[in-house]
Amino acid sequence: MPINQQIILKSRPQGKATVDNFEMREAAVPVIKAGQVLVRHQFLSLDPYMRGRMNEGKSYAAAQPLDSVMIGGTVGVVEASAHENFQPGDTVVGMGGWQTYSVVDANEPGAIRKVSTSHVPASAYLGPVGMPGVTGWMGLTQICKPKAGETLVVSAASGAVGSVVGQLGKSMGCRVVGIAGGAEKCRYVTQDLGFDACIDYKAHADSKSLYGALKAATPDGVDAYFENVGGIIMDTVLARTNPFARIATA
Repeated sequence: MPINQQIILKSRPQGKATVDNFEMREAAVPVIKAGQVLVRHQFLSLDPYMRGRMNEGKSYAAAQPLDSVMIGGTVGVVEASAHENFQPGDTVVGMGGWQTYSVVDANEPGAIRKVSTSHVPASAYLGPVGMPGVTGWMGLTQICKPKAGETLVVSAASGAVGSVVGQLGKSMGCRVVGIAGGAEKCRYVTQDLGFDACIDYKAHADSKSLYGALKAATPDGVDAYFENVGGIIMDTVLARTNPFARIATA
């Protein structure tokens, strides 16, 4: 029988999560029952929401239980199936968590979804065409509603959501300005993602300096802003917004 490697949340982080908050365990892969599917994971999505779920307290979702496999979105391949809708070799998306294998009840609505990799890489279902991509698309098209010729600003521009927002904005004819931390990230945003400009917030020690850089990059002001971070960055962008600007917060 194959061995299932699992990452367990052992303790709740105080501040940043560290390796001391987790433990690696090994367990035998269980035999599936009627209606279940055994999935071998190929890709795991690491998302900001996971840090919040490690806390114990009232939130939009239940806290991650201690001494259990850490939650997380996954893409994998069906290894064995006792459900008529899934066959070995199928690529599937689910919430298999931080482990090599998961057993999924395929009768549970939304627990597992079959996807095609003929035109889209499997990993993209956790990124551009997955939850981050849908988040970006919704916020941009349904809230920001940018028009050709307008200026769109995106914070956390090199991240999973921001990178999608900026590329969609360019395809809609906008001038797109990103904000990211570090010269390397900004090069990625402009050279690889195609943004018109990117401001390195780490190079600007105060709001006055950051505002000057943003003003230079947005000579016509800001018509739409996709907000991912808050704080001084959001305050600075708000000072550059035009009348009737639209803002989406993620």
